[in-house]
Amino acid sequence: MKLKLEILKELKEHIPFTLAATLFSVIIISFLLIKQNFISYAVSMFYIFHPLHILFSSIVSSAIFYNHTKKILPAIIVSIFVSLFIGSVSDVFLPYIGSLIFRIPISFHLPALESPLLIFGASLIGAFTGIAIRKTKFPHFLHVFISVFASLLYIFAYSTNFSTITLFLIFIITSISVVIPCCLSDIVFPMLFQSRLRRKK
Repeated sequence: MKLKLEILKELKEHIPFTLAATLFSVIIISFLLIKQNFISYAVSMFYIFHPLHILFSSIVSSAIFYNHTKKILPAIIVSIFVSLFIGSVSDVFLPYIGSLIFRIPISFHLPALESPLLIFGASLIGAFTGIAIRKTKFPHFLHVFISVFASLLYIFAYSTNFSTITLFLIFIITSISVVIPCCLSDIVFPMLFQSRLRRKK
Protein backbone atom coordinates (compact mmCIF):
# COMPACT_ATOMS: atom_id res chain seq x y z
CA MET A 1 0.00 0.00 0.00
CA LYS A 2 2.83 2.37 0.92
CA LEU A 3 4.59 1.66 -2.39
CA LYS A 4 1.42 2.42 -4.35
CA LEU A 5 1.05 5.74 -2.55
CA GLU A 6 4.69 6.61 -3.25
CA ILE A 7 4.28 5.78 -6.96
CA LEU A 8 1.05 7.80 -7.18
CA LYS A 9 2.76 10.73 -5.46
CA GLU A 10 5.66 10.65 -7.94
CA LEU A 11 3.26 10.31 -10.90
CA LYS A 12 1.18 13.23 -9.65
CA GLU A 13 4.29 15.41 -9.44
CA HIS A 14 5.64 14.36 -12.86
CA ILE A 15 2.52 14.06 -15.04
CA PRO A 16 2.19 17.85 -15.59
CA PHE A 17 5.76 17.81 -16.92
CA THR A 18 4.88 14.79 -19.10
CA LEU A 19 1.86 16.46 -20.69
CA ALA A 20 3.60 19.81 -21.13
CA ALA A 21 6.63 18.20 -22.79
CA THR A 22 4.43 16.13 -25.13
CA LEU A 23 2.37 19.14 -26.22
CA PHE A 24 5.42 21.38 -26.62
CA SER A 25 7.35 18.89 -28.75
CA VAL A 26 4.33 18.04 -30.95
CA ILE A 27 3.88 21.76 -31.69
CA ILE A 28 7.53 22.06 -32.70
CA ILE A 29 7.35 18.95 -34.90
CA SER A 30 4.19 20.28 -36.56
CA PHE A 31 6.01 23.50 -37.36
CA LEU A 32 9.01 21.63 -38.76
CA LEU A 33 6.78 19.56 -41.03
CA ILE A 34 6.01 22.73 -42.96
CA LYS A 35 9.60 22.59 -44.16
CA GLN A 36 9.68 20.14 -47.09
CA ASN A 37 13.27 19.08 -46.52
CA PHE A 38 12.68 18.12 -42.85
CA ILE A 39 11.90 14.47 -43.64
CA SER A 40 15.13 14.09 -45.64
CA TYR A 41 17.10 14.56 -42.40
CA ALA A 42 14.89 12.22 -40.35
CA VAL A 43 17.32 9.27 -40.17
CA SER A 44 20.25 11.42 -39.02
CA MET A 45 18.07 13.25 -36.51
CA PHE A 46 16.65 9.98 -35.16
CA TYR A 47 20.18 8.81 -34.34
CA ILE A 48 20.63 12.01 -32.35
CA PHE A 49 17.34 12.04 -30.49
CA HIS A 50 17.14 8.32 -29.70
CA PRO A 51 20.45 8.24 -27.77
CA LEU A 52 19.41 11.49 -26.06
CA HIS A 53 16.16 9.81 -25.07
CA ILE A 54 18.12 6.89 -23.61
CA LEU A 55 20.42 9.35 -21.79
CA PHE A 56 17.64 11.31 -20.06
CA SER A 57 15.60 8.18 -19.35
CA SER A 58 18.63 6.74 -17.57
CA ILE A 59 19.19 9.99 -15.65
CA VAL A 60 15.67 10.00 -14.23
CA SER A 61 15.58 6.26 -13.54
CA SER A 62 18.86 6.27 -11.62
CA ALA A 63 17.95 9.45 -9.71
CA ILE A 64 14.54 8.06 -8.66
CA PHE A 65 16.09 4.74 -7.63
CA TYR A 66 19.05 6.28 -5.81
CA ASN A 67 16.90 8.85 -4.01
CA HIS A 68 14.91 6.01 -2.45
CA THR A 69 17.72 3.51 -1.75
CA LYS A 70 21.06 5.35 -1.68
CA LYS A 71 22.66 2.35 -3.45
CA ILE A 72 24.87 3.24 -6.43
CA LEU A 73 25.44 -0.08 -8.23
CA PRO A 74 21.78 -1.21 -8.20
CA ALA A 75 20.75 2.26 -9.37
CA ILE A 76 23.14 2.03 -12.33
CA ILE A 77 22.04 -1.50 -13.28
CA VAL A 78 18.33 -0.70 -13.01
CA SER A 79 18.59 2.57 -14.95
CA ILE A 80 20.57 0.95 -17.79
CA PHE A 81 18.12 -1.93 -18.10
CA VAL A 82 15.02 0.28 -17.87
CA SER A 83 16.27 3.00 -20.22
CA LEU A 84 17.39 0.55 -22.91
CA PHE A 85 14.20 -1.50 -22.71
CA ILE A 86 11.70 1.35 -22.50
CA GLY A 87 13.64 3.53 -24.93
CA SER A 88 13.49 0.78 -27.55
CA VAL A 89 9.80 0.15 -26.85
CA SER A 90 8.89 3.83 -27.00
CA ASP A 91 11.05 4.92 -29.95
CA VAL A 92 11.01 1.77 -32.09
CA PHE A 93 8.59 -1.04 -31.24
CA LEU A 94 5.44 0.99 -30.54
CA PRO A 95 5.88 3.36 -33.52
CA TYR A 96 6.60 0.35 -35.74
CA ILE A 97 3.62 -1.67 -34.49
CA GLY A 98 1.35 1.39 -34.59
CA SER A 99 2.37 2.09 -38.17
CA LEU A 100 1.62 -1.51 -39.15
CA ILE A 101 -1.80 -1.34 -37.46
CA PHE A 102 -2.69 1.81 -39.41
CA ARG A 103 -1.15 0.30 -42.55
CA ILE A 104 1.59 2.89 -42.87
CA PRO A 105 4.50 1.29 -44.80
CA ILE A 106 7.56 1.15 -42.54
CA SER A 107 10.81 -0.82 -42.14
CA PHE A 108 12.21 -2.08 -38.82
CA HIS A 109 15.48 -0.80 -37.33
CA LEU A 110 16.73 -1.29 -33.76
CA PRO A 111 19.59 1.05 -32.75
CA ALA A 112 20.46 -1.06 -29.70
CA LEU A 113 21.62 -3.75 -32.14
CA GLU A 114 22.82 -1.52 -34.98
CA SER A 115 24.79 0.94 -32.79
CA PRO A 116 25.21 -0.79 -29.39
CA LEU A 117 28.17 1.30 -28.17
CA LEU A 118 26.35 4.57 -28.79
CA ILE A 119 23.12 3.43 -27.11
CA PHE A 120 24.72 1.62 -24.16
CA GLY A 121 27.17 4.50 -23.67
CA ALA A 122 24.31 7.02 -23.47
CA SER A 123 22.57 4.85 -20.88
CA LEU A 124 25.71 4.46 -18.77
CA ILE A 125 26.47 8.19 -18.80
CA GLY A 126 22.86 8.90 -17.86
CA ALA A 127 23.02 6.48 -14.93
CA PHE A 128 26.05 8.21 -13.39
CA THR A 129 24.59 11.66 -14.10
CA GLY A 130 21.30 10.82 -12.36
CA ILE A 131 23.11 9.66 -9.23
CA ALA A 132 25.25 12.79 -9.26
CA ILE A 133 22.48 15.37 -9.74
CA ARG A 134 19.58 13.46 -8.07
CA LYS A 135 17.06 15.71 -9.84
CA THR A 136 14.07 14.20 -11.65
CA LYS A 137 11.43 16.72 -12.72
CA PHE A 138 13.33 18.72 -15.36
CA PRO A 139 15.17 15.64 -16.70
CA HIS A 140 11.77 13.92 -16.91
CA PHE A 141 10.45 16.88 -18.93
CA LEU A 142 13.43 16.60 -21.28
CA HIS A 143 13.02 12.82 -21.45
CA VAL A 144 9.40 13.11 -22.62
CA PHE A 145 10.16 16.07 -24.89
CA ILE A 146 13.00 14.21 -26.64
CA SER A 147 11.04 10.94 -26.73
CA VAL A 148 8.29 12.57 -28.79
CA PHE A 149 10.89 13.67 -31.32
CA ALA A 150 12.53 10.23 -31.38
CA SER A 151 9.23 8.38 -31.89
CA LEU A 152 8.09 10.73 -34.66
CA LEU A 153 11.48 10.71 -36.34
CA TYR A 154 11.54 6.91 -36.42
CA ILE A 155 8.32 6.90 -38.44
CA PHE A 156 9.44 9.73 -40.71
CA ALA A 157 12.85 8.08 -41.20
CA TYR A 158 11.66 4.60 -42.11
CA SER A 159 8.20 5.13 -43.60
CA THR A 160 7.43 6.16 -47.17
CA ASN A 161 3.80 7.28 -47.23
CA PHE A 162 2.69 10.62 -45.80
CA SER A 163 -0.68 12.34 -46.15
CA THR A 164 -2.83 14.56 -43.93
CA ILE A 165 -4.61 11.51 -42.50
CA THR A 166 -1.30 9.69 -42.07
CA LEU A 167 0.17 12.60 -40.10
CA PHE A 168 -2.86 12.62 -37.79
CA LEU A 169 -2.47 8.88 -37.19
CA ILE A 170 1.25 9.33 -36.55
CA PHE A 171 0.52 11.84 -33.79
CA ILE A 172 -1.87 9.34 -32.16
CA ILE A 173 0.79 6.61 -32.36
CA THR A 174 3.39 8.94 -30.89
CA SER A 175 1.24 10.02 -27.94
CA ILE A 176 0.68 6.38 -26.94
CA SER A 177 4.32 5.51 -27.63
CA VAL A 178 5.64 8.24 -25.36
CA VAL A 179 3.49 9.06 -22.35
CA ILE A 180 2.96 5.57 -20.89
CA PRO A 181 6.50 4.18 -21.43
CA CYS A 182 8.14 7.37 -20.14
CA CYS A 183 6.20 7.30 -16.89
CA LEU A 184 6.88 3.57 -16.51
CA SER A 185 10.62 3.93 -17.07
CA ASP A 186 11.17 7.09 -15.03
CA ILE A 187 8.94 6.38 -12.06
CA VAL A 188 7.10 3.06 -11.80
CA PHE A 189 9.86 0.55 -12.67
CA PRO A 190 12.64 2.15 -10.56
CA MET A 191 10.33 2.30 -7.54
CA LEU A 192 9.23 -1.32 -8.00
CA PHE A 193 12.86 -2.42 -8.21
CA GLN A 194 13.86 -0.48 -5.12
CA SER A 195 10.89 -1.93 -3.23
CA ARG A 196 12.03 -5.48 -4.05
CA LEU A 197 15.55 -4.58 -2.96
CA ARG A 198 14.24 -3.43 0.43
CA ARG A 199 12.33 -6.69 0.94
CA LYS A 200 15.51 -8.74 0.43
CA LYS A 201 17.26 -7.07 3.35
